[in-house]
Amino acid sequence: MFWKRKPKAPGYDATAVKPVLHKSICTGETAAGFVDLSTGRFREVMLIKSDRDLKAFLDAYGIESEPETIY
Repeated sequence: MFWKRKPKAPGYDATAVKPVLHKSICTGETAAGFVDLSTGRFREVMLIKSDRDLKAFLDAYGIESEPETIY
């Protein structure tokens, strides 16, 4: 019998990156991702279209508080 495995939740290294929401000044589009603390580069993980998307991002990475918003 085959068992369905629950997908392993992705993690992140809190000492190397920090979670942020990147909001476009022109369109207002919001993307969730991580900023590398050593280089300052943003890596997009997912597009945020609703509160449900934001909750999914926070739950997937185990983030407890609202991430900082950058523009």
